[in-house]
Amino acid sequence: MKGRSTYVADVQTATEAPPLAAFLQAYGRMLLIRRFEEEMQGLFLKGEVHGTTHLSSGQEAIPVGVCLALRPDDYAAGTYRGHGHALAKGTDPDALAAEMLGRATGVCGGRSGSMNVVDLEHGLVGCYGIVGGSIAAATGAALSARRQGRVAVAFFGDGATNQAYFHECLNLAAIMALPVVFVCENNWYGEFTPLAKSTAGADIAARARPFGIPAHVVDGNDLWAVHAAAREAVDRARTGGGPTLLECQTYRHFGHSKSDPATYRPSGELERWKEHDPLLVARQRLRELGVSEEDVVAVEEATNARMDRAVEAALAAPYPDPASAPATEFRT
Repeated sequence: MKGRSTYVADVQTATEAPPLAAFLQAYGRMLLIRRFEEEMQGLFLKGEVHGTTHLSSGQEAIPVGVCLALRPDDYAAGTYRGHGHALAKGTDPDALAAEMLGRATGVCGGRSGSMNVVDLEHGLVGCYGIVGGSIAAATGAALSARRQGRVAVAFFGDGATNQAYFHECLNLAAIMALPVVFVCENNWYGEFTPLAKSTAGADIAARARPFGIPAHVVDGNDLWAVHAAAREAVDRARTGGGPTLLECQTYRHFGHSKSDPATYRPSGELERWKEHDPLLVARQRLRELGVSEEDVVAVEEATNARMDRAVEAALAAPYPDPASAPATEFRT
């Protein structure tokens, strides 16, 4: 794994952590994201999911850990790799699976496809195919959030830190002390290009320094570490302290998209990161903290059954009726 930045300080927790039962449920949510993506990849290969898919397998601890620190009415903006963002924020897996299949029961009526999900009921202001779009969306949402006692979170990849959105929005958020948390999911590759070859300095957290924004480097595969950092940042934002940047270091298990075999990755790199798989890390931590094997297995079985039901419901759902829902893209 990559080393920590020398610029940032260790995270200090601001408030009491949730009970252990909440982390057991969070583990189930992480597993749901992993199972959801496995099912969607399989359905894509069968021709049931159209367009393309961008999988976040390996990164599940980040959205789940962050969203565990949020209230239901807080805002979040995700990326085109956004299945995990949506599910972590509370989107119903039935509705999300139906959306992937272009069905009328989808969270967006079957129109968003894999990359552009919106779920305002659960505070998801959108997932954005434009690199860095989530940063601007969350910053805009924070303008409203500060009048409502809410917080906005932007999830984005390491490549987005080279976009103008990143610098413009950090500047605006800092001068206006907006209640926004910028969460960089640093998986070390901007599509196919290693971070070191595309990002000057290769230190994302340090980019917050010119704006006077606190920044922390976090083990993005550790649910507890992510949550502790997010909880402090969210508390700071909600109490008027302004924005925070979290650089969550992680690794995606698959290529950039369904058409990318990821042959550019050095031999053995994926295997080394899989030894620190966030699901394995969380499961082991739960057992060390005293959760019984029976309780962990019960959550795993319930999650697998929940995902099976979601796929079954999505496949049985109707396509939108063009008479009442014109311009629907996918039909049999």
